[in-house]
Amino acid sequence: MSDFDKYATPLSSRYASQEMSHVFSLRNRFSTWRKLWLNLAIAERELGLDVITEEAIEQMKEHLTISDEEIAAASKQEAIVRHDVMAHVHTFGETCPAAAGIIHLGATSCFVTDNADLIFLRDAYDIIIPKLVNVIDRLSKFALEYKDLPVLGWTHFQPAQLTTLGKRTTLWIQELLWDLRNFVRARNDIGLRGVKGTTGTQASFLALFHGNHDKVEELDERVTELLGFDTVYPVTGQTYSRKIDIDVLAPLSSFAATAHKMATDIRLLANLKEVEEPFEKSQIGSSAMAYKRNPMRCERVCSLARHLGSLFSDTVQTASVQWFERTLDDSAIRRISLPSAFLTTDILLSTLLNISSGLVVYPKVIERRIRGELPFMATENIIMAMVEKNASRQEVHEQIRVLSHQAAAVVKEQGGDNDLIERIKKDDFFKPIWGELDSLLDPSTFVGRAPQQTEKFVKKDVAKALEPHQQYVNNAKVELNV
Repeated sequence: MSDFDKYATPLSSRYASQEMSHVFSLRNRFSTWRKLWLNLAIAERELGLDVITEEAIEQMKEHLTISDEEIAAASKQEAIVRHDVMAHVHTFGETCPAAAGIIHLGATSCFVTDNADLIFLRDAYDIIIPKLVNVIDRLSKFALEYKDLPVLGWTHFQPAQLTTLGKRTTLWIQELLWDLRNFVRARNDIGLRGVKGTTGTQASFLALFHGNHDKVEELDERVTELLGFDTVYPVTGQTYSRKIDIDVLAPLSSFAATAHKMATDIRLLANLKEVEEPFEKSQIGSSAMAYKRNPMRCERVCSLARHLGSLFSDTVQTASVQWFERTLDDSAIRRISLPSAFLTTDILLSTLLNISSGLVVYPKVIERRIRGELPFMATENIIMAMVEKNASRQEVHEQIRVLSHQAAAVVKEQGGDNDLIERIKKDDFFKPIWGELDSLLDPSTFVGRAPQQTEKFVKKDVAKALEPHQQYVNNAKVELNV
């Protein structure tokens, strides 16, 4: 059977980066198990278990990366023993005969499976954090570039007071900054299960060291150190608490909401023809409608963000039904939900990197839309200007009301342009301010402190948040054809 005859998840076969796919690959999983067995043996030998020879250690070091042939051999062995870990113990032992009798000494399966999962979760965060930093950095540059460009604000997707394109972008950035904070916090909180034994009591290791409690504690600490972790969970059952998975996936689920909101905004702006995602020269928008420029990247973001947000419930449901020291009904779903969550996050960030690196802005379209709505928004300014010319506010208000309704009828009933200002210019009642109308309708006077807010936010808040991550800026690869 060809690979083309088998289902393959598009998360890895179509979308995710090679580096993220590698983290959750079979080769990396089984090679990490070998790394765990090696470091356990090194620590046990250091603490006096002479049964572990230097030759055994050296053979294990030479075969940490599992070969294709060994993966196939372990698969055949698993079909016989119906136990994946023991199948790989057997295969590793055949490759390293001097170590065959001491591989997995004192350990339970969760020593390799759970500790490996924690390593994968930490490594996966180390891939997505730099990408998120670069999305924030690129959007920040975009925000500064367009901090002064007035755009029509929308509330309830109805025309509202003007803002600027840069200020609107800061709303996306602020949520991404919170996501960055949550990513870093979750990554740094990940510890190692360590060396705990079958039910978390370390009984097997206590037996190995003939009742020496200090050496068992040293073993736990030394293995944690050898594997590059600062923290080991002080108590566990057979597994590490599945509540850790909740803490790890919660920031990803929250990020999914950010990504969906941002992509939706861009999709709506594309419909308005104000802002568009990048569109390649040879890209086809529709098989039938050749003129179309569909926002397919943002649509993909929304689609996958919904998937990512839903995965969080898997961790909550799984953690809540674990019995006592462990139960195996967590295994199958974790093999799906944990890799899926990080693969999906990786895809979303790669796509957002592409989008944020090539947003296209159409100022003339934006200006035209503002001209269509600004006359109504400027009525209060017109009233105040007339009052300064000694007119009665109530009388001006009534005149404006009548003319506004007439202009609205032209727009809604006749499909014409908003002609309120032309009507004011033809009405002698407003002659005292005819010369001021252009300044009263200057869009830049309607955006409040949006430019100042944008500049301060980017130069102060964003800069402070990204300062610890400057080594990542501009180091994330942007795929042009995501």
